[in-house]
Amino acid sequence: MKFNFEEPELKETRQGFADALVDAGKENTDIVVLGGDVSGSVKTNLFRDAYPDRFISVGVAEQDMMGTAAGLALVGKIPIASTYGEFATGRPFDQIRQSIAYSEMNVKICASHCGITVGPDGATHQSFEDVAIMRVLPNMNVITPCDYNQTYRSVRLAIDTMGPFYIRFYREKSPNFTSMDAPFEFGKADTLVDGDDVTLIASGLLVWEAIVASEKLKKDGIKARVVNMHTIKPIDKETIVKCAKETGLIITCEDHQWTCGLFGAVAEVLAIDHPTRMDHIAIDDTFGESGIIASELMSKFKIDREAIYQKVKKHLKK
Repeated sequence: MKFNFEEPELKETRQGFADALVDAGKENTDIVVLGGDVSGSVKTNLFRDAYPDRFISVGVAEQDMMGTAAGLALVGKIPIASTYGEFATGRPFDQIRQSIAYSEMNVKICASHCGITVGPDGATHQSFEDVAIMRVLPNMNVITPCDYNQTYRSVRLAIDTMGPFYIRFYREKSPNFTSMDAPFEFGKADTLVDGDDVTLIASGLLVWEAIVASEKLKKDGIKARVVNMHTIKPIDKETIVKCAKETGLIITCEDHQWTCGLFGAVAEVLAIDHPTRMDHIAIDDTFGESGIIASELMSKFKIDREAIYQKVKKHLKK
């Protein structure tokens, strides 16, 4: 797969979410969108404007949003509940657990403004724990798409698949490097770069950072495999074990706490099926902070391409 490292196309993943909703809404009148007083920010206003009779604003009441979504699912609708990641998971956890996951309701929780890149909004809005919260729930499916195209495809897939879903995406523009025509299978990771010295298993924004790091490592004679683990639950055990056997070193890359997120999911698989040397690029047990430029925050918290490069070099020197 070829990548444009010089001038990658930049698009908002939240726009991919919004475009998927509008397109799906044309085809399926059972889709209902619930907004939490941030419709302009997460771009559900585009669905609202196109289909005003199928949009419900619940205000700043995330618990009510999830309860209402469960009720709509009970009568055959396909509810899309959307707000910021921190407020889509932390505040309404009880309602998600009892009314959606336990009851296996066909609700799609689509969370924007996840991770560290919300910048000036600071620690209160930077969701580093959302994947952990969602993946621990039985019956919940968790997807962390890596760019605009994959966000669009993830939303369409979730709408067409029965059961509760959590989809995580972002505010800022980021490289849009996957193809709409490329293979995309729920629960099956994509190997984007081949290599046999180390495997970088990445999700979300860190997929591009891992690709760029692998290109730099290649100049040093190091062949880094890059795997896009877009589906966190159900996790692709087969690919994880295959990479462990073939490269002997796994480094996970995510914009989330290193505990209980992607690293936790991969480590759980390997601990049982194929114990392997592992490390992580992730938030290290801390809250975020305000910052104007997303790249500066990623650098400070050591979750960028340079951090990945240095981590690989450190391990291979050993």
